[in-house]
Amino acid sequence: MTQILGHNYIGGQRSAQGSTRLVSLDASTGEALPGVFCQATEAEVDAAATAAAAAFPAYRNLPAERRAVFLDAIADELDALGDDFIATVCRETALPAGRIQGERARTSGQMRLFAKVLRRGDFHGARIDRALPQRQPLPRPDLRQYRIGVGPVAVFGASNFPLAFSTAGGDTASALAAGCPVVFKAHSGHMASAEAVADAILRAAVRSAMPAGVFNMIYGGGVGEWLVKHPAIQAVGFTGSLKGGNALVRMAAERAQPIPVFAEMSSINPVILLPEALAQRGATLARELAASVTLGCGQFCTNPGLILGLRSAAFSQFVAHLQAHMADQPAQTMLNAGTLASYRQGLQHLHAHPGISHLAGAEQGERQAQPQLFQADVGMLLNGDPLLQEEVFGPATLIIEVEDQAQLKAAVQALRGQLTATLMGEATELPGFGWLSELLQEKVGRVLLNGYPTGVEVCDAMVHGGPYPATSDARGTSVGSLAIDRFLRPVCFQNYPDELLPPALQNANPLGIWRLVDGEASRSAC
Repeated sequence: MTQILGHNYIGGQRSAQGSTRLVSLDASTGEALPGVFCQATEAEVDAAATAAAAAFPAYRNLPAERRAVFLDAIADELDALGDDFIATVCRETALPAGRIQGERARTSGQMRLFAKVLRRGDFHGARIDRALPQRQPLPRPDLRQYRIGVGPVAVFGASNFPLAFSTAGGDTASALAAGCPVVFKAHSGHMASAEAVADAILRAAVRSAMPAGVFNMIYGGGVGEWLVKHPAIQAVGFTGSLKGGNALVRMAAERAQPIPVFAEMSSINPVILLPEALAQRGATLARELAASVTLGCGQFCTNPGLILGLRSAAFSQFVAHLQAHMADQPAQTMLNAGTLASYRQGLQHLHAHPGISHLAGAEQGERQAQPQLFQADVGMLLNGDPLLQEEVFGPATLIIEVEDQAQLKAAVQALRGQLTATLMGEATELPGFGWLSELLQEKVGRVLLNGYPTGVEVCDAMVHGGPYPATSDARGTSVGSLAIDRFLRPVCFQNYPDELLPPALQNANPLGIWRLVDGEASRSAC
């Protein structure tokens, strides 16, 4: 890795106008890492947003193939980052090298996925209804629709994924694919990693002859409000806490021109254990669930934070097995001191509640998180106790026992929106719980059967979203190719001459894409 400069990225240049200096910390020791970062001033935030706005007309009008080449170039630059880069990310996050190498592959893979989407062409959403001049009682005009980028997008880096949900993460990749320049707000937990990735993006931009301002990055705490409220910004992508996401939504709504915020915020990801599954493999489920809860120190937005099961001897045995496995799990270092402090606070709330029992977990240490297991009475959930709905970000989970299917239905109905829900069941019992699958579809973005939610595949079919408070807008996803839809909007042309139409809508179909022509899917000229 080259020496850290620590300056903001604005319109292809570096800027350090402010006097506030920041440092990045070693997540394991708390020691300052090499490099000093300059917090952006309000003028620099304005300059970054203005640079993105200036780049937008040229960038969105580039052929999709040109943008695809850019995304592929970013992926190549990410893959070329060396061992010193991996070591830096590990020091900033306390995540192991294998995890970071895998996350880098996922990040470059996301870029290549969106390059494929651009070459495929379906993102255009082209629809053509040709004129019907003889139609009675009124003729129909020629109408043609396709989708364009909404404009410059503000993206906020996540703490728990320093690569895949950060500088070149899914929000950045999907926004760039949509033709939207990005202003990225670096997360304070891994600023050195962000700088290395931003350098890689800019190298790719130069290689691909992209307009200056296609990617910008700013450092600092408290600068996000200036960014979200800037009139050039047309959408926001965010992954983080419920408090932070709600604050951004309010800021965006209070603008003279309100804009959408696509925030992934809070989820307890319920796991529902059906009776036959418990009877046949309860011990295995306990072992695997303990591993899922503590994977990566529980620092996944899909971490299973609530386990529901029907009262039975098999469920009681499962709880005993889970207690033993959770008690055996080692302490782990969290991403940063702030994350550990939040985890401690969440545990304190659970310990203090008279209706919640602590089943397993050692006392918290000074620098590491101890896995924890709790149990609550189902009445707390049915009576709307908000504590059971709050995500405790870390290696902790909570068990609830229900008496029968009616009470299980009531408990699921009481849940707020979630990213995921998991059913553990045998083939012979699943037909009798068909109602449960139907109900879960109303509550979550992804329903899993006999799997674990701590793992999100990047592909066309994936949904990483869900009803509030899982996200601020359940109509989209932040993972998978459908994520591009968040940053596109439709435009319709009426009675336009063919030569003035964008290529996606011209009669000859020069892009060779699938289009809806007079209600029929076609790749032919029209």
